[in-house]
Amino acid sequence: MNKSQQAGFTLIELVMVIVILGVLAAVALPKFVNVDDDAKQAAVNGVAGALSSASAINYASRKAKGETAATVNPKTVAIANCTDVANALQGGLPSGYVITSATIAAETTVTNCVVTANGKTANFTATGIS
Repeated sequence: MNKSQQAGFTLIELVMVIVILGVLAAVALPKFVNVDDDAKQAAVNGVAGALSSASAINYASRKAKGETAATVNPKTVAIANCTDVANALQGGLPSGYVITSATIAAETTVTNCVVTANGKTANFTATGIS
């Protein structure tokens, strides 16, 4: 009688692989759970940075051209409060984002403003010509 050799894994080897994969998953899973919150905060920080940059570029452009708040120029925006900064942002403020309004008191005043989305907040500075 010829017995053929069968090659394969035993049941205990398969169970051990499954146990090892389970332990690795239990250790790695908590590291990926908080990625969603970090991504939301990073998105809000990115929009805040864009708003701050748009405000500074708009201010520099208006100042270089000698414009005042009364000057009408379709390429620049008169910024009197934090919400006006969204108009200086190319493409406008993304949907779902809210800017907390604060009045910018006088020319060259830098004001701290807050942008909020998905329960996350970030600060940005606005420079206005009022």
